[in-house]
Amino acid sequence: MAWIERHWQSVTPVSALLYPVSLLYGAVAASRRAATPTRLRAPVIVIGNVTVGGTGKTPLTLWLERTLRDKGWKPGIACSGYGGSNPGPQLVTPESDPAVCGDEAVLLARRSGCEVWAGADRVAAANAALQRSECNVILCDDGLQHHALARDLEICVIDGERGLGNGWLLPAGPLREPAARLASVDALVINGGDSTLDHLPGNAARFSMALEGREFRNLLDPGLVKGTESFRGMRIHAVAGIGNPQRFFRHLQKMGLDFTAHAYPDHHPFTASDLEYPGAEAILMTEKDAVKCRRFATELHWELPVDAAPGPGLADLVLRKLESLSKAK
Repeated sequence: MAWIERHWQSVTPVSALLYPVSLLYGAVAASRRAATPTRLRAPVIVIGNVTVGGTGKTPLTLWLERTLRDKGWKPGIACSGYGGSNPGPQLVTPESDPAVCGDEAVLLARRSGCEVWAGADRVAAANAALQRSECNVILCDDGLQHHALARDLEICVIDGERGLGNGWLLPAGPLREPAARLASVDALVINGGDSTLDHLPGNAARFSMALEGREFRNLLDPGLVKGTESFRGMRIHAVAGIGNPQRFFRHLQKMGLDFTAHAYPDHHPFTASDLEYPGAEAILMTEKDAVKCRRFATELHWELPVDAAPGPGLADLVLRKLESLSKAK
């Protein structure tokens, strides 16, 4: 996909050639939106995006899960398990195999304090969470296009650096749904870059977001944590198999680190040979990549945990909505 992504930020001869195909994609997407959704017995909050690639949905889902738990709610998480071999629904644990459950699902299980269920059928995954645990609100990670599941609140995360690209649907552009879809969501969260993006349609509440991370955790010995200063002057290689690898590399540069960057496709199934860099003294990676590398990790492998830091007001918006739903029962 990397080659075509170069044509998604503007109108090029390649994207123009693919435009008729995007019309067909749009027709299929519209038919899915027409499906009659299934409503669950608990409120459903969807965290998603309208573009292909990473925007920061998973860190925001983790932030929201912690925020709701701190306020007395009992969240459960439903996700797709993308990249896993088991269509689900399946309970995901910190020890689950990402090749079976999906890398993002395992990351959610490792970092959250609630049950995580993965499955291509998000309704079945969410229902499993409700039946097996005491959760009273469902967080659906990457569920904006899963219209079979009724939702009470939609949060759309947008990459502030890439925006909506050329504004065209797949495969001529990066959009999963038309830009007009943003007019129906409840909140827009702009991750980094231009935190305003005034040209976006709709009147949804808008919030900025940053991803924060300053310490590295060793994959072989998770109890070993080091700050940036420990890596200065070392021969470092950095790998990223996420939707926007350059975001990770820029984060490391802002930390003052010098390194050789290696970008891989999103959800890349890492093997030990992928990380064989002669002379390397440290190999840095994202948490999402780390869940796939633990089985062959050495003392050279380090992950950078990051936390979402949304602008003020997002938590209040979500809590007000949940309170109003509780009163309506």
